[in-house]
Amino acid sequence: MTKWRFNHRLIKTIALIVLSIFTIATVQSQAYTKQELEDSIAKQPYFSIHKDNFFVTGVPTNKTINSSTANAKYQISFKQILTRSKLPLDTYLYMTYTQKAFWNIYEESFPFNDINFNPSIALGKVFYDKEERLKGIGTLSFEHESNGRDSLASRSWNRISLEYTTGISKNTVARFKAWLPFSHKEGNPDLLEYVGLGEINLSHTYQPDKLIFDLRLRKGLNFEGKGSVRARIYYNPFGNNISNQYLMLEWYVGQAEGLLNYEQSQSMIRVGYVIRTNEFKWFNGKSKKTIN
Repeated sequence: MTKWRFNHRLIKTIALIVLSIFTIATVQSQAYTKQELEDSIAKQPYFSIHKDNFFVTGVPTNKTINSSTANAKYQISFKQILTRSKLPLDTYLYMTYTQKAFWNIYEESFPFNDINFNPSIALGKVFYDKEERLKGIGTLSFEHESNGRDSLASRSWNRISLEYTTGISKNTVARFKAWLPFSHKEGNPDLLEYVGLGEINLSHTYQPDKLIFDLRLRKGLNFEGKGSVRARIYYNPFGNNISNQYLMLEWYVGQAEGLLNYEQSQSMIRVGYVIRTNEFKWFNGKSKKTIN
């Protein structure tokens, strides 16, 4: 084939496999109560990691491997809580910043191909069940994302995002995110054909602080196979994981990994070092050791 195309059946196949694997329980746990969670949140620092912070490098699987197609990708992401005081509806206010860069480290002069900037401001709220145990965490945010360029290379969009995170089975956490985009047609008028209106993220812990699998699915606004699948395996080879450090193997297949060439299909395998976010660690529950 002269042009590799993303196959939407791949998303369905991987999702079915992963969901079947996720039915395997590895650690017995118990949900946090409202008081326990509030006490835990109160001890958290105002400044923390938001998304994964990583540096990975790899090669394509759908084209010739050379200095132009192999690259590195890194991400820096943090979160700043602005207030812990009770806001209306028991919400709390925070801001985030994420910067993702694609770096052609195998080419002469090591040029950066694309850098994406993603700041946001958000309201968060914790939801509890009738027994006042943790049920889910919701966020409503305003996000801006752009590549900081001008003229023909300019790419940007804004969105109002609604996200809900919950535990769907023992050791498995799901995040459902939908967005209402605006101011996105200048520079990238067909962006939604590739990023769609939302995403699903599934994360399963096989061994706490040791082995984790993560899957993110997106489907573009089209009847073709445009969209993306991102699968990650985190493995901690270190004896002491105080800094939440892992080695990460990532496979990205589809479009819109970065903004500059969002319409190009690709399949990239990368490996590297990551400081993994523990933003939703409470959904892993309390182990028996913690309870006793």
